[in-house]
Amino acid sequence: MSKWKLVKLDFKNNPAHFGELGIGMEETSERVRSDTLFSALVIAYARLGKKVDTLLERFHQEKKPFCLSSSFIYRENEGKTTYFLPRPKHPPINYPTGDDLKIAKDYKKLNFLDLETWRSWYQNQSFDPSKNLPENIYSKCFDIDKQPKIAIDRNTRATNLYHTSFVRYHSKPNDKSGLYFLIKFEDEILDNDLNDLEAAIRLLGEEGLGGERSSGAGQFEPSWHDLDKEWKDLVDFKEENAQSLISLYWDEENLISLENSSYELQGRGGWITSSSKNQRRKKVIMFAEGSVFREVPRGKLANVTPPEFSQHQIYRSGIAVSLPIKIN
Repeated sequence: MSKWKLVKLDFKNNPAHFGELGIGMEETSERVRSDTLFSALVIAYARLGKKVDTLLERFHQEKKPFCLSSSFIYRENEGKTTYFLPRPKHPPINYPTGDDLKIAKDYKKLNFLDLETWRSWYQNQSFDPSKNLPENIYSKCFDIDKQPKIAIDRNTRATNLYHTSFVRYHSKPNDKSGLYFLIKFEDEILDNDLNDLEAAIRLLGEEGLGGERSSGAGQFEPSWHDLDKEWKDLVDFKEENAQSLISLYWDEENLISLENSSYELQGRGGWITSSSKNQRRKKVIMFAEGSVFREVPRGKLANVTPPEFSQHQIYRSGIAVSLPIKIN
């Protein structure tokens, strides 16, 4: 049976910048996807003196040492913690099939559902079209603002003013938000794996996650948690007939059937961090979080090494993490 851990990232008052392909260099997402999180951890492993090649080789095996979800928002308000999950791309059982534009419009705005609603709709078949949809409080957990920056040309010393967006999570005593992600261990949790993961995530918190780290952005304090009963019931749901992604997913051999699936594709690109000169990774198309399949997706590491780069292989994680759901 799989083992799970939940890791919270408390950014306190620190801003963060999470760039993404397609949203513009100066814009930011409010969260980090699984492939970016995986790459950041691999870099942290290397900085800790760990054998990265040995680690990556284990991810090429059928049984992975661990699998990472993407990160999502959590909110602590008045003593209660609310976790958000991506809404599956397939509608829940009892969703109206007619032309109820009001429900359709409001439903599509709910890109993320709180854990209780997610489980009610997609595991307990409790979607009721006669009731109002839950309030969309997701965007109330963070603010995004632009800050002025000055770029200096190395050759001419000329300056250029530009603006970069930062996300800042609410950090009040009775209303605090941050990111969390799940780690799935397909077998028994090895002490060495857990110790190395804890050290890498701790280092990542000290150095910062995302871009603009030289400005102090992206620093966080991690905390590790076992799954509570609500989470355990969710991941151990036995009446499923489909799986909903909570990570990105890629497989070069297209082994999964797309019949009766509902999915969204996401382009992934970016620059090589370890390169002494600016070089882009190969672009790869992945299935996005919330994509629904009728079987369990597995996924692989995608080799995105550009042809002219020979220092080492560059990988982007398409290893899937999904949750069981029941749909029509």
